Amino acid sequence: MTTVTEAGAIIPMPVHFDDLDAMGVLHNARYAVLVERAVIQWWNEHGVSFSGGRPTTPDAFNVVREYGITFHRPVTGTGDIVVHFWIDHLGSTSATYGFRVTSTDGGIVHAEGKRVNVRLDPATMRPAPWTEPGREIAATLLRPGKMGG
Repeated sequence: MTTVTEAGAIIPMPVHFDDLDAMGVLHNARYAVLVERAVIQWWNEHGVSFSGGRPTTPDAFNVVREYGITFHRPVTGTGDIVVHFWIDHLGSTSATYGFRVTSTDGGIVHAEGKRVNVRLDPATMRPAPWTEPGREIAATLLRPGKMGG
């Protein structure tokens, strides 16, 4: 279930046993997967997804151009965590997300970072502008005081 906040969305995500490394903590590579799943879930709930191997809207055809993360405290063991994400900047062809991975009560920040997605034209594989309906949906994730461009 997605919770909408003043700044973005909060999505609980499960940590499974096979997400853990040999020390019993969430493997560093799994953070990117959990953020990806949370973002995909949110967009899917807003009608932007893939069905039958095809995008449901042109805005579903996008890629991650950049990803950066800082780890603070390890997730130890299985159970739910939370991915909180928002958009810091909405450009004509890109969107810069900020995110935090936290405990379910938000009291512990396990990691935080950013990722930049770029919409592509499927024929040319070059950057293409977001559609107006996609921009309207994305604008609901804009952090207060941030701008779309």
